[in-house]
Amino acid sequence: MRSGGKPTRRPTRSSGIDQLSIQQAKKRLLRDASRPEEQRDRAFRLMILSIPPGKVSTYGRVAAAAGYPRYHRAVARLLRTDPPDDLPWHRVLGAGGAIKLHGEAAREQRSRLKLEGVRFLGEKVDMERHEHTFKPWEVYE
Repeated sequence: MRSGGKPTRRPTRSSGIDQLSIQQAKKRLLRDASRPEEQRDRAFRLMILSIPPGKVSTYGRVAAAAGYPRYHRAVARLLRTDPPDDLPWHRVLGAGGAIKLHGEAAREQRSRLKLEGVRFLGEKVDMERHEHTFKPWEVYE
């Protein structure tokens, strides 16, 4: 007991096991998201294709709308590996409207968005004005 009458709390063995299982689950999720998976990737494509010109979304919202929350990295992988003109890749951004690409690719994304009438607040897209609200029940066949 501490002076003051409150018992001290020692870390238990189970809290260490809980931490280990959380770390293992995160590794499994990252490993799974890095692999192509036909059904999941098709769901991502449908969501991305549903974003109209002049609107944007984030990797995380695309993943969640497709039914795969926490798979934002898999959305990014898909956009890197699919032929660039098959999907409106430029309408998918990082959290808060940030362009996550670098160099020429970032300039290309910004230019394409501006051509569609998307406005920026500094380096980020004005998400309040341009964020697309997904309605997955209207997208799926």
